[in-house]
Amino acid sequence: MTSAEMPANPGSISTSHITSKDTHHSDPRNQAVGVYVTVHGHFYQPPRENPYLDSIERQPSAAPFHDWNERIHWECYRPNAFARVLNDQGEVTGIVNNYEYMSFNIGPTLMSWLERYDVEVYQRILEADAKSCQRLQGHGNAIAQVYNHIIMPLANERDKRTQIRWGKEDFRTRFGRDPEGMWLAETAVDYATLEALVAEGIRFIVLAPSQAQRCRPFPTANDPQPEWHEVGGSQIDPTRPYRCYLKSRLSNKSSVLSSVRDSAIADTNPQSLQDLPYIDIFFYDGPISRDMGFSDVVYNSHHFAGRIGSAVRGDHRQSQLISVGTDGETFGHHKKGTEKTLAYAFIKEFPSQGWTVTNFAHYLNLCSPTWEVEIKPVTAWSCAHGVDRWQEDCGCGGEGGIWHQKWRRPLRNALNWLRDQLVEVFEEYGNQLFRDPWQARDEYIQVIRDRSPSNISRFLSRHQTHKLTAAEQVDALRLLEMQRHTLFMFTSCGWFFEELSRPEGTQILRYAARALELGGDVAGVQLEKGFLKRLGLAPSNVESFKHGGEVYRQLVQTAQISFKQVAAHYAISSLFNNHKQVETLHTKPLPGTKQPNPHQKRVYCYTVNEVDYQLQRMGSLTLAVGNLKLVSEITWESENLVFAVLHLGGWDFHCCIQLFTGRRDYSQLKEKLFTSLQQASAAQTILAMTQVFGDETFNLQNLFAEERHRIMRLLSQETLTRLDQLYTQAYRDNYGVLMAFHRDELAVPQELQVAAEIALGYRCMTTLRSLDQDITEPQLSWNHIVELEAIATEAKHLRCQLNIPEGKQMLEQLILRLLWRLLHDTNGSFAIEMQCLERLINVSYQLNIGISLHQSQELYFSCLQNQILPLCLTTLSDKEETSQCLQLLKLGQKLAVDVSAILNQFK
Repeated sequence: MTSAEMPANPGSISTSHITSKDTHHSDPRNQAVGVYVTVHGHFYQPPRENPYLDSIERQPSAAPFHDWNERIHWECYRPNAFARVLNDQGEVTGIVNNYEYMSFNIGPTLMSWLERYDVEVYQRILEADAKSCQRLQGHGNAIAQVYNHIIMPLANERDKRTQIRWGKEDFRTRFGRDPEGMWLAETAVDYATLEALVAEGIRFIVLAPSQAQRCRPFPTANDPQPEWHEVGGSQIDPTRPYRCYLKSRLSNKSSVLSSVRDSAIADTNPQSLQDLPYIDIFFYDGPISRDMGFSDVVYNSHHFAGRIGSAVRGDHRQSQLISVGTDGETFGHHKKGTEKTLAYAFIKEFPSQGWTVTNFAHYLNLCSPTWEVEIKPVTAWSCAHGVDRWQEDCGCGGEGGIWHQKWRRPLRNALNWLRDQLVEVFEEYGNQLFRDPWQARDEYIQVIRDRSPSNISRFLSRHQTHKLTAAEQVDALRLLEMQRHTLFMFTSCGWFFEELSRPEGTQILRYAARALELGGDVAGVQLEKGFLKRLGLAPSNVESFKHGGEVYRQLVQTAQISFKQVAAHYAISSLFNNHKQVETLHTKPLPGTKQPNPHQKRVYCYTVNEVDYQLQRMGSLTLAVGNLKLVSEITWESENLVFAVLHLGGWDFHCCIQLFTGRRDYSQLKEKLFTSLQQASAAQTILAMTQVFGDETFNLQNLFAEERHRIMRLLSQETLTRLDQLYTQAYRDNYGVLMAFHRDELAVPQELQVAAEIALGYRCMTTLRSLDQDITEPQLSWNHIVELEAIATEAKHLRCQLNIPEGKQMLEQLILRLLWRLLHDTNGSFAIEMQCLERLINVSYQLNIGISLHQSQELYFSCLQNQILPLCLTTLSDKEETSQCLQLLKLGQKLAVDVSAILNQFK
């Protein structure tokens, strides 16, 4: 349903709701019959991006992956998009897109990351929702989520509205439809939140059974005053949907409502209740949902189906819904391999019971509520004290009582204070730039989704009070970014655990710092001192921090980034990016054209225009001087800077930055610095740099982590190569001794065993890099594969465990490339490429480095039904093509895909 088709008040009551028979059910095709099952997964990761770089930096605790998003992606998000169904031999008999069968919400910030990181999985999720729409009468599995997971009862009215509107718009642009339901962060809810949801056209939400207070059937002519049932102890029946009426919205009609609802509704004029708003609520089955998270029930599909079946009511009701809900990361991340359990349950176990796999929206369409519910005032699914986990020292999330959470209230107070201070800035300066600043904020999600200059320009044109100057455009974007970070600083994870200085708490403080900084840039307000004073009241459990103010000083202020740091990052990196030693590297497009500038580059969310660059080497010294114009792609801020960077060799760098003050000054600066370099004296060159730039300097440590690590690896490469060669020589010289130790089953001296493993690992990596370059040349590829086989044999004899994670990734990608070419490139030599591929797969396992062929398996399986099988069925009379088919099928066996049924046809 498009927004234009939405009813003016989607949550208003109709006369059908107060009769004994809902007119919606007059069509038998729209009636629910039997048992329906919904498994809901709440997929979410907090925003982890550096607020200055708009990118996630390396997180060592997630090793061997780059960061926690990436780690959980490979353990959960991707496996659920390609969930295996296996036979008794461990062979793949099917690959299921679990998102096509489960109800799910995926946090918008996580979806944004998925779209950038793995577009294949991202598309599988979108396709899953589309297919579920086709299967379930237009009702898709996906529901929306409040944008960045804030605790809605603790948010002010404006923030509630923006969170819902951003969540809806993000959902609409991704899934191509309006959301029917919305997931609330931590299922935290109060009546004000329900009112905000209804105002934005949300039809239903999902809550924990503990959040219901009382319920009763709708009044009818036969039972005008049904009795309320108290269900505050999680006793509510979760097998049906409920309707929650929002009495507070009646304002002056409340007295009328009270008299009507506490008497026989059916005896009153139904038209008097036409405007009564409501929202429908599903309560998931609490005991089963807890078992999914805290027992082993999800490790076996049959046991899982049995546990679901135990909740089916045997009271001969026409239909019932068994719904369960948990963190989506349970399936694969928290509980390894359980995405397979889900897949088999969806396509085998549940259908065999005669159950219909559905989602909340579809069931609501088939079975409108016939019961009313009232919820408890303020609750959440992960706190027994309402929502105190996000504001008080309630004990939830503590380290077994060892650490307190007394910091929670002062942190909440400090952020609320900062939010209110920035509201004043936003309104005062926003009113000068935007026709309606708050509407501009609500629609800013359109820019967050698409930061192209053309889209930003269109957005500003729609909202501006007048044609904005370049400086006013920057201020407009700063104000909106200030508001985005203000919302992000309330992300629930900052309070969830036991200590403020954890990464989650530090992250929300970084968002606060960025919001504070942007407010200062626009209005000149100095808020940091007041913010630090309030954070000082938040006691830390960690002695070195003492309180939130020190957490801010040590972990937040030190991570702030200026334009000078971006320029220093670029300058030092440029020494390792193959710049030519020329006087000027400045190019201009031809008149009337828009040629791309080869010297326009990106550093995270900054565009770097390299106006001029000169590099000279003198002995062990390297000096580069340049002029850069940096532009933020987020706020359109820009600075014109000059840099000089001196590499003294090894790890020593001396970099200086200053504002560009004109071409004449810049020319004199270059002349002075390069003249000093001619003396081949590091001291003279550094002295000249200090005279020109002053005392502020940058070094390797000031680079952003990713580039710093890259340069560290480059600087170490020569040393590591030399060491690899030394270990290789030691291994060769002592090969006979090593073999003798192994032959006599004696413990090998550690020094010799390490030498062997390093030498063979170095040889393996050298061969793999050569194979990667020669992969399109069959004969060269063959030679490299033979060498890998020799290495594998040698490593096995010497019981060497090769530690080459980069080699593992290279092998996986090489096999995938060869497989794709075999299946899709008809110009190659089938026989040679097949032999290369088979031997490469074999040697990958022989090397014993933990190879995973899941992506190759997925590629093969996708081609099996629509390409390989049709080919095999049509070529039984052609010996050559039959031979090819047999080889392709045996390749499937090698990839652990069940092709036995097809192979049997050739016997």
